[in-house]
Amino acid sequence: MATSTASTPAPTTTRGSRDPLPRWTAAMALSGTIGAVVLESGAQAPAVAFARCLVGGLILAVWCAARGWLRPRAWTLTKRDLGLAALGGVLLVGNWVLLFASYALSSISVSTVVYHTQPLLLVALAALVLGERFTRGHLARAAVAFGGVTLISLGGQGVDGQPVNVTGIALALGAAVLYAGASLVAKQLSHVRPHLLAAIQLGIGTVLLAPALAITPLPADPGGLAWLVLLGTVHTALLYVLMYSSIGKLPTASVALLSYVYPVVAVIVDVLAYGHRIGAAEGLGMCAVLLAAMAPAVKRR
Repeated sequence: MATSTASTPAPTTTRGSRDPLPRWTAAMALSGTIGAVVLESGAQAPAVAFARCLVGGLILAVWCAARGWLRPRAWTLTKRDLGLAALGGVLLVGNWVLLFASYALSSISVSTVVYHTQPLLLVALAALVLGERFTRGHLARAAVAFGGVTLISLGGQGVDGQPVNVTGIALALGAAVLYAGASLVAKQLSHVRPHLLAAIQLGIGTVLLAPALAITPLPADPGGLAWLVLLGTVHTALLYVLMYSSIGKLPTASVALLSYVYPVVAVIVDVLAYGHRIGAAEGLGMCAVLLAAMAPAVKRR
């Protein structure tokens, strides 16, 4: 899962304003270990996404209920809100399926870094759908980022040191497009409590992905199931709570910059746990993608 700053709430000054920084950093570090959990589960991408939606959605629903957010007077959703929430859920879950599938075809680090073209894709979608301004600076950063993707495609290593699978890169790019779309939808639902919105979308994902279990079942061994439970509890429910309890208390630039803890941790995990070796072309490509996507946040500081 990646994070987007497009709909980041304005920072607030509260007594707990010293706490959000470590919470957001912890959330990004946890995100960087998602790829390892997915691979260790041994399950195929649709089954992994289903488990994440089911476990994470149930826990978030309990969390919302415990805080009184499910009471009828605590929230009001129009038909438009429900339709947008459903659309966002479809895009979010589709993004997970594509990203999880890309891990096995390329590598955790390659997929995660390519996936981080999504801030630039979000700008492009906002220009196309909402008519927002698309500047020469955006075009320049996009050119640098996708030049980096090309370098990764040509010089990157995939699983077991094999040449990177271009299909895996294509899936990661597809996931980035879907996540950018989900972020665009979320901008239209900024008035809805984010924990509640996440619970609704995960519930939608559970229903959508349930039929896929007939083709891609859940793991039969307890170890594989344990990894999926971990993904749903720690890497989904806890992750969302950490994110949403901190994002509104941090400056947007800080949120954007610290979001890059995610790909850095993913690369470190891939190198240490799976022996991924980063060549010169791949390393240069990774730097190009991350720097191009990070540039707007650095400029705002």
